[in-house]
Amino acid sequence: MGEQQDNQRGTEGGGREFERILAELILRMSGDEGTPALYPLGSLLPPQRELAQEFGVSRDTVQRVLRVLTDRNLIESRQGSGSRVIAVPEPARTGGAQPGAAALPVGAVRLARPGRTTLAPHIREAFTKPEVTLDVSTLTSESLQGHIWLQAERIRTGEIAAPRSIALRMLLPTDDLPLPYPRALADATDTRPVDRLRAITSRHETSLRHVLGMLRAEGLVENVEVAIRRVPIVPAFKLYLLNGTDALFGMYEVVERPIVLEDETKPLAAIDVVGIGATLMHYVRGEEPPESGASDSGGPESQGSVFVASMQSWFDSVWKHLAED
Repeated sequence: MGEQQDNQRGTEGGGREFERILAELILRMSGDEGTPALYPLGSLLPPQRELAQEFGVSRDTVQRVLRVLTDRNLIESRQGSGSRVIAVPEPARTGGAQPGAAALPVGAVRLARPGRTTLAPHIREAFTKPEVTLDVSTLTSESLQGHIWLQAERIRTGEIAAPRSIALRMLLPTDDLPLPYPRALADATDTRPVDRLRAITSRHETSLRHVLGMLRAEGLVENVEVAIRRVPIVPAFKLYLLNGTDALFGMYEVVERPIVLEDETKPLAAIDVVGIGATLMHYVRGEEPPESGASDSGGPESQGSVFVASMQSWFDSVWKHLAED
């Protein structure tokens, strides 16, 4: 009965129920003026069955809405794990718009700039371009490797057109650099946490070279360049510069947490940093943050342009003067 009613509404109302649910979920993910988001960045949306019951529609309608949110890189759905919010939509506004500002249509969204986000939607977007350039400064490359593997699979399956070229430059700390983290909480002289970190770094570096190299070997991408260099700098942040237009920047938060060493099952209390899934700030060349109210929406002096340019200049200078193969 519920599904018949939903189908009838969809036929007579031109998808009004679909638009209503899409707009409501976007509102719950972004929040409203003075109201925090019900489903903030990193949280899971309710199961499809619960959403269908709440809104009084079929699961098919809910699935259509979730597909749109996925296509807009706002959520990521995995079988058995649900749908997770991976980017922040433009906050909804019921009034008080800036004079002359264009109203967004129902369901229209964009990522907050600068704003909190994760790596996934931006890597996905970067790989839709004909020429992909990635400049990365990180501690281990563990996060990046998984995302690159996913994009390689998208290319293989034909989900996206293969780019003409992929160029990756990555900065990692030198192998003999004393690192303040990770370290055992009970014994700062215990080298096993750092040994584990370096093994993880080596493993993911090898995997990155292999995954990208296979795209070229299989004839899917004409030109692939992978250059990984070491620098004598303890990373305090991770930085991703994508296609010369986007910068993703996040500080490594130092935390106390258990880690599991190689070939052991008992966790070791340690001082470590949050890496995988860390929240990042997103800046785009030529754009002002939406909340700035600036009349200039772009140009070399916009906040996004200045940040992207300064981070690119920093990366290039370290690559040229400090990095070693």
